[in-house]
Amino acid sequence: MAEVNPTLVKRLRDKTNAGMMDCKNALLESDGDLNKAEDILRKKGIASASKKASRTAKEGVVASYIHLQGKVGVLVEINCETDFVAKNDDFVAFAKSLAEIAATQNPKDLDALVSPKIEEKRQALVQKIGENISIRRFRRIQAAGKLALYLHGAKIGVLVDYEGPEEVGKDLGMHIAFAKPKHLSKADVPSDVVDAERKIQEARAKESGKPPEIAAKMVEGSLNKFLAENSLMGQPFVKDDKQTVEKMLASKKSKIHGYAFFVVGEGIEKKSEDFAAEVMAQAGKAH
Repeated sequence: MAEVNPTLVKRLRDKTNAGMMDCKNALLESDGDLNKAEDILRKKGIASASKKASRTAKEGVVASYIHLQGKVGVLVEINCETDFVAKNDDFVAFAKSLAEIAATQNPKDLDALVSPKIEEKRQALVQKIGENISIRRFRRIQAAGKLALYLHGAKIGVLVDYEGPEEVGKDLGMHIAFAKPKHLSKADVPSDVVDAERKIQEARAKESGKPPEIAAKMVEGSLNKFLAENSLMGQPFVKDDKQTVEKMLASKKSKIHGYAFFVVGEGIEKKSEDFAAEVMAQAGKAH
C-alpha cells in the first residue's frame, strides 16, 4: 500500500474540500492515486461540497462564549452564503459550539481550532444545509480586568477588557460596535499608516497654496484628527459627542485594557454573481 503523506492529503482536501480523514482514507484506498481518490470521495458523496466551496460565504454569525467566571471571552465568526442559513438552528449551534471550544481549550490559532473532528462536522453541515460554510476567524481574550460582551444581533460582536462600573463596559461595547475603532489609542496606530496619512495631508496642504508655516499647522491638525477618528480613546463618545471616550473613562474612574470586535462579512469581497444568479444560471443550463 502506498504511503499517504500530509502533502498529498492536503492536495486532495484543497481539490475536493472534503475532511482530512476522508481524504486520507480515500488515498489509502486508491494506493495514493489522487484522481482515483477524488472519484472515491465523489461516489461516497463526500466531495459534493467542492463546488459549494467556491461560492462566496459572506453572511453568517458572530458567536460568543464567556469562560472562567468572566475572565476569558471568545468571539468566533462563521460564514455562510445567505442570511436565511445564518438563522438556521444547526448553523447557529455549530457556531456556538466552536466559541465554547475556543474558550475552554485555548487553541493557538485557527488551524488548531479546526481539528479533523470539527472539519468533519463542518462538512456534514455543508451537506445537510446545501451552502458553503466557512470558519473564518476567532479571537480569545484573557482579561486583565473584567470582561463585557456586547452583541448587536448576531452580526456584530464586541468583547471589552476594562475596569470600572458595569455600565462602562456596556457603553464601551456599544460605542465600539457603532464607531468601529481600528486602534485603542493614537500611539497604537502603526507608524507606516501615520507616515502615509502625513504624505497625503502634506500634498493637500501644498496644493492649498498657503504659506509654509500655515501649511505645516494644517498638516498637523489634519493628522491629529485622523488619529483621533481611528483610535477608540480619541473618538467622540457615542452617547455624548461633546467628550471623547478617554474623557468619559476618566470621569467614571475607569480604564480599558483592550477589546476585540467582529463584523460579519467585513472585508470579504462578494463575487458579482450572487447565489440567486447562480441558481438561475444552473436552471438555464438544464434546458
